[in-house]
Amino acid sequence: MVRALAHCLIPIRLLAGLLLLCASGCSQQQGGDIFNQLREGTPQEFLQTSVDRMATLAMRDNLDSLYLLMNKLYRRNPEELKKSGFIDAPTAEKQVRVAIEQQQPLPTLGGRKDLAALSYAMSPGFLGDRVGAFIYAIGSMLVTAHGNRVAFYMTDAINPVFVSNAARNIEKATWMLSQRQNAKGELLLFSNEISEEGSNLSFAVEFGKIVARLDLLTQMLDERYRRIGLNYAQSLLFLNFLPVQ
Repeated sequence: MVRALAHCLIPIRLLAGLLLLCASGCSQQQGGDIFNQLREGTPQEFLQTSVDRMATLAMRDNLDSLYLLMNKLYRRNPEELKKSGFIDAPTAEKQVRVAIEQQQPLPTLGGRKDLAALSYAMSPGFLGDRVGAFIYAIGSMLVTAHGNRVAFYMTDAINPVFVSNAARNIEKATWMLSQRQNAKGELLLFSNEISEEGSNLSFAVEFGKIVARLDLLTQMLDERYRRIGLNYAQSLLFLNFLPVQ
């Protein structure tokens, strides 16, 4: 009987050893992952909450989507590039990117920004580079809606109402792009295309991505501020003192 019991204990010990080895390996792997993430991060990230980080990444992705759309619009509307005065699209695109991210005026818009610039850029009377003006107008509107910032930290506040309004403005801008015409009945800018040869709805898809990111950020901001209010209300309801250290 002792021998039988000893034989039963051997596989149990082996199993326990294997479990311990797996647990140790998983722990080391998780620790390694955390270490790698910290090493790849930037010092500024320590000053960001999860919502701040999400807002920063969403702004980066939204601007990248705009720059992609700008490149596609220049390809579909080569005459607008000629109006820009630059020799090639990358040079023209760089001027618009710098103006958006450094919040500088675009010369062809006469000092107009965000919504005023958008209305002017998509009016038949505008004679400048309509592609650059259109993208700059949307980009400056996004930056304005986020409190004139492109990166966000704990001390910053983003108004979810303005972010939601920006999403709705993007939807209107998408409609303007597909519908606005000149006196001859021609589209001011060519974008999406539906014909017998095929369909190209990539512009609408990219604008849709921007709207989706803005709506998701709006929900996250609403939830964050709602939780702050609920936490305060709960502290009053249960007469809990707030921690001081």
